[in-house]
Amino acid sequence: MAVKKASEMFPKSLIEDVHKWGCMKQTGVSLRYMMEFGSTPTERNLLISAQFLHKELPIRIARRAIELESLPYGLSEKPAVLKVRDWYVESFRDMRAFPDIKDTADEKEFTQMIKAVKVRHNNVVPMMALGVNQLKKGMNSRIVYENLDEIHQFLDRFYLSRIGIRMLIGQHVELHNPNPPLHIVGYIHTKMSPVEVARNASEDARSICFREYGSAPDINIYGDPSFTFPYVPTHLHLMVYELVKNSLRAVQERYVDSDRVAPPIRIIVADGIEDVTIKVSDEGGGIPRSGLPKIFTYLYSTARNPLEEGVDLGTADVPVTMAGYGYGLPISRLYARYFGGDLQIISMEGYGTDAYLHLSRLGDSQEPLP
Repeated sequence: MAVKKASEMFPKSLIEDVHKWGCMKQTGVSLRYMMEFGSTPTERNLLISAQFLHKELPIRIARRAIELESLPYGLSEKPAVLKVRDWYVESFRDMRAFPDIKDTADEKEFTQMIKAVKVRHNNVVPMMALGVNQLKKGMNSRIVYENLDEIHQFLDRFYLSRIGIRMLIGQHVELHNPNPPLHIVGYIHTKMSPVEVARNASEDARSICFREYGSAPDINIYGDPSFTFPYVPTHLHLMVYELVKNSLRAVQERYVDSDRVAPPIRIIVADGIEDVTIKVSDEGGGIPRSGLPKIFTYLYSTARNPLEEGVDLGTADVPVTMAGYGYGLPISRLYARYFGGDLQIISMEGYGTDAYLHLSRLGDSQEPLP
């Protein structure tokens, strides 16, 4: 199949517009700003928010569309990556075609349009993973994956930008909820209990473990359940779920043929002045030191990609978790970094692994803008 560049698929004027907007400066916002601004979702505030997104989202989307055209090693030509590029160009076109937002009626229509954009991009992560797999299959095995730093760096930028775009759209859409639950501002919970979120995420991960192995190690959580701070619960749930699932798998596989009872996974939640830190500790045998640099990369996974199975490549939801294609850790680290935190993994080969998830408590840091 002949590879079609964006300039052949879309009108020349649209591609020129993409390049023009891709050169404009992005504007970051902080968690604190989103929380304070969204705490009074008046019609005027929703109008201001929509006007900001009408200008900001095309800039962010255009940057990614341009980058998708110029990836190394022929990644840009892979069918799955072309599909993603088309989604980005189509979303850019929809944003730019929307007239200036002048009143509440315009704002409501704009909100429906950006909701549709968010749905269009639901499967970007597995689709890009499929593109990377298509690249790996066609590559000379002598090319060492360490040399693919450019692709790792691109995917980090790309997925971090995607987190930001989805946060901005989701936050705006959620502010329209006429009866928000107590302490909820859009996607943000102003009094989130990290212990409670960790407990829910752990139960979800254990149920997956039960389904795959027929049993699951215990999980003990230490920390003050009444301690709260403002954060995005869906982001924290995703990160803790991923870490706990990795620990459960490691412990389960280490003790599968053992007479000994599998040791529990320990989760410790500490509230510091600057950071809230969540430590997930297991005795699953650890990771060799030579393997540690690989755990945050996108090119080593041997896991099966659900899209390889011929699932419709459109916008149907892919019925798996992120670990289904080995992107759990690198993407969890991006979620942590998005609001000024980080994720570190410390391992003792022959014993187990400790994951430290740092979350910025202050909410002041601006979004990183790749």
